[in-house]
Amino acid sequence: MKIAEFGKRFPDEESCRAHFKKLRIKKGVTCKRCGGINHYWLASKSMFQCKDCRFRTSLKSGTVMENSKLPFRYWYIAMFLLTATKKSFSALEMQRQIGHKRYEPIWAMMHKIRMIMGQQEAMAELKGWIELDEGYFAFRVDKETRARFNGGKGSPRMATVLVMAESEEVESPKKNQKKRRCKKFRMKVIPDFKGTTVNREVTAVIHPDSHVMTDRIGSYSRLKDYFTEHIILPASGKRASELLPWVHTTISNAKRTLLGIFHGIGKGYVQNYLDEFCYKLNRRYRGEGRFYDLMEDSLTHWNHQKLVVK
Repeated sequence: MKIAEFGKRFPDEESCRAHFKKLRIKKGVTCKRCGGINHYWLASKSMFQCKDCRFRTSLKSGTVMENSKLPFRYWYIAMFLLTATKKSFSALEMQRQIGHKRYEPIWAMMHKIRMIMGQQEAMAELKGWIELDEGYFAFRVDKETRARFNGGKGSPRMATVLVMAESEEVESPKKNQKKRRCKKFRMKVIPDFKGTTVNREVTAVIHPDSHVMTDRIGSYSRLKDYFTEHIILPASGKRASELLPWVHTTISNAKRTLLGIFHGIGKGYVQNYLDEFCYKLNRRYRGEGRFYDLMEDSLTHWNHQKLVVK
């Protein structure tokens, strides 16, 4: 969807509110008090009222917008901009585009949206032929830590991330075309790179009936116990990008995207940014459907957690 088209469809607060109301009616409203699903619209209060116990539910209640004082149109603009391109937006740039006076509410809104993206990604399972490797992403640290430690594997300045790519072989690849075609991706921040941690996180994402391809690192040594096949590749240096092309391309693109937009990422929010990256990557052929997918996903109830600007 182009910017001009978005402006025509959602020109003001009322149009966004009306659209969101239609989505909620289509999805269905569940009463928090009695669990009833039969509601009617109480126009005088602009709320849904349960037919069984008469408990009232606001439009935002039970959605990602719950407890937010920001207008519906702010949320619509943010979701549109976050899904319109492969790139992302910093909260500061989003604040400028929306024209809001305060930074903190916009920052929190964007992270809530990313958390919804992550919630949807967590429900997807990878199956078949899976490339698996680890990547290291820098996050914001204090000056002392930055001075004492370099980046790279095991550094206190870096988040360890498991990167998984579901792919299939291309029967007759053209010149300069990769031998494998990518399908779905997952990126998961892990607390350490121990074998037990890797096994736990990988088995939660990948179906047992899968063929998992990794390099020779010892942390992957027990994967053969959990999957149909564990293929160990002599992958190192340039050879790694040839044998595990999609995970390395994904790591490179994710780093380029994050470093090109954000001056520093808070340690506790690295997963949110990676979830946004994978959400859009896995829906790369959806076009304007990405925006509407996200709107429907935002209706899903989630556990609201306290967000602290860092």
